[in-house]
Amino acid sequence: MRNLTILTLLLVTSLSVAQTANDSISVDPQLQQNAAQRILSGNYGKAVTIGAYGEINYNQPEGDNGELDVQRLVVLLGYKFNEKTQFVSEIEFEHVEEVFVEQAFVNYAVSNNVSLRGGLMLVPMGIVNEFHEPTTFNGVERPAVDNSIVPTTWREIGVGVTGRFPDASLGYQAYIFNGFKSTVSDGEGGANGFLSGSSGLRGGRQKGIQSTIDSPTFSTKLDYYGIPGLRLGLSGYFGRTQAEDDVDMLDGADIGIAMVGFDARYGFQRFTARGQFIYASLNDTEAYNDLTGRDLGSALQGYYIEGAYNLLPLTAKQRLYAFARYENYDTHANTDGDLMRNDAYNRTDITTGLSYHIAPGVVLKGDYQFRDNNVENGDVDDRLNFGIGVWF
Repeated sequence: MRNLTILTLLLVTSLSVAQTANDSISVDPQLQQNAAQRILSGNYGKAVTIGAYGEINYNQPEGDNGELDVQRLVVLLGYKFNEKTQFVSEIEFEHVEEVFVEQAFVNYAVSNNVSLRGGLMLVPMGIVNEFHEPTTFNGVERPAVDNSIVPTTWREIGVGVTGRFPDASLGYQAYIFNGFKSTVSDGEGGANGFLSGSSGLRGGRQKGIQSTIDSPTFSTKLDYYGIPGLRLGLSGYFGRTQAEDDVDMLDGADIGIAMVGFDARYGFQRFTARGQFIYASLNDTEAYNDLTGRDLGSALQGYYIEGAYNLLPLTAKQRLYAFARYENYDTHANTDGDLMRNDAYNRTDITTGLSYHIAPGVVLKGDYQFRDNNVENGDVDDRLNFGIGVWF
């Protein structure tokens, strides 16, 4: 209750100050781009585009050793073949030693407002999965909803179409992807599972690594930008998980997924706000848990709301945002069969801190997280975080 009171006071203060400000809009979510959009927009004016973003973080839990980590360094490579055809890629180095391809797709502009895409692409769900560059969000760590419910960074191989209906102020994306990997043979006639109660679907991301597919999944998103300063998003993801050939005929080898999300971003003068709600319904989890011995829930749910205020005048070349975020996420929002709900999976985080943009593309961050779950006396360790983020 104390934490919620602190958050409420911070948000009310930010809203009150924002209403008295007379400066023009400083951060318009309708104009915000992610790395792929910047490459495709042709802002650089060259055939070859090279860029990068990265994060170096320090996390200090209460009563434990702190951790220093080069969390990620992502190299951006793009090439413009002609006015219609472009290639976008992101090569990610995580924790210094792990290398992944985060995106690699071809974009073909059929017209000014319609493009076809194919390759390894981000699944358009929520905000941060598409806008995860460190200068685009507050807080050292990404919101937990975008880790446990939307398994950011979530990308798979597929094809699709993206574009806009300008007269309706509506953007759209629609893709066919391979799905999550749910099971693999245990070598003894059974199966091992990748999905679990604590982390939900996260362990099933295939990331374009020799991905298996036995049925396609459908992903779509609509973005409305018809009100100045406001951007609204509605996302959907539907299909079944993928199982390897050795186990795909076993009862419980795969599950059905229907995930929907709603998100909103708003910017007015020096005030910004954002929020999102994600809900995923999973079918056949009882059979999946019986087969694999896992504790996967039949529903996942999470949401957050955040407010931030720039403490510096808009005429300044720097920005200093004070922010507060409240989020709740539950990977056991519902369970099937004999599986009991685990209240440790129903978690609440309150994060408050500062984001200091010392130059365009460079941010210094610091925050404190009050973390809790629904288990009696089961508080998760609170955490102090500091970070440096760059994007160019």
